[in-house]
Amino acid sequence: MHAVLSASSAHRWLECTPSARLEEQFDDSKSPSAAEGTLAHSIAELKVTKYAIEPMSTRTFNSRYNKLKKSELYIADMDTDTEEYLDYIKEIMISYKYIKPFVAVEKKVDFSKYVQDGFGTADCIIIANDDMHIVDLKYGKKNMVMARENPQLKLYALGAIEEYSLFYNIQNVHLHIFQPRMNNIGQFDISVSDLQNWGESIKEIAQMAYMGIGNQVTGEHCRFCKASAICRARANENLELAKYEFKTPPLLTNDEVGAILKQAEDLADWAKKLKEYALSETLKGNSIQGWKAVAGRSTRAFTNIEDVFKRLIDSGIDENMLYEKKPLTLTAIETLLGKKEFESKLSEFITKSEGKPALVDENDKRPALKKESAIDEFLGGNNNE
Repeated sequence: MHAVLSASSAHRWLECTPSARLEEQFDDSKSPSAAEGTLAHSIAELKVTKYAIEPMSTRTFNSRYNKLKKSELYIADMDTDTEEYLDYIKEIMISYKYIKPFVAVEKKVDFSKYVQDGFGTADCIIIANDDMHIVDLKYGKKNMVMARENPQLKLYALGAIEEYSLFYNIQNVHLHIFQPRMNNIGQFDISVSDLQNWGESIKEIAQMAYMGIGNQVTGEHCRFCKASAICRARANENLELAKYEFKTPPLLTNDEVGAILKQAEDLADWAKKLKEYALSETLKGNSIQGWKAVAGRSTRAFTNIEDVFKRLIDSGIDENMLYEKKPLTLTAIETLLGKKEFESKLSEFITKSEGKPALVDENDKRPALKKESAIDEFLGGNNNE
């Protein structure tokens, strides 16, 4: 069961209050990347539990871990990534030299004092002295998540304070994001009083979101919204591109190019989701004017490859002709071995070339190329006519 106003979707409903109720109209399907993240979280939970909460024999731990490793989503890097996450938890705990911190993992917290029916599950809570740490493991590798002013972590913290303030004199809250696949580790510190003031400040917004009222607001938060494909506000914003009529003046200004590129990125994402929605509707028997669902290109496959090879070999075909020897790519070998073993065994055999110049959002963490460097790289190192 999920809360209408979940902590994980707070960045959406705090910006676009109708979004939470609009999303209820769509199926709660789980993407492969989300399932992969769930598995990584289960491994991390097991490791932190063994280290900090529940004494566990090696046999018991291995038995539980091996069950998780049987998943088809398991890759060797999950062991490395979750080990790094465990090390991060250890560092926080060890920083309190003379006491043993309290630790809870995958803890359900209730923040309904500030958000109606609000609850969520915090990955790891650590309490020592007058400090509380909320550590969130993010296993995504496409979208970097920042710790600073993160509403999801703030809501977890508010719920944890309600849970534990009777037993601990919590004064300082430390919010952590640990995102190993993007080398992203961040921390944001806030006092309990400031956090609670923030909680009070969002009550009215949360009430509007719970009721599904308010204006639809577009932005980065639309990316994972289940309603984004047919959201009218997002459609209107993307259709604004039509205002750039290439008449007078005949050429776009650089400012116009920048504005169009920003909008075009969202337009491409919106068009893809809109097409996926239209296909799902036609498959349900609903009409989408001007479109229809058809069978895709068929593919051929053997019913049993072993029977096929046996018949060919029996008919005189050389078995060696039926196999193709092909080396694995660097990335495939890294996935096979895991990052640590890959680097320890093969680092001396790896060269890394500079990538070609790429245009990215101005908030990207990479430094901008200098003018001379950009020209040189674009021309492949040869600036002679």
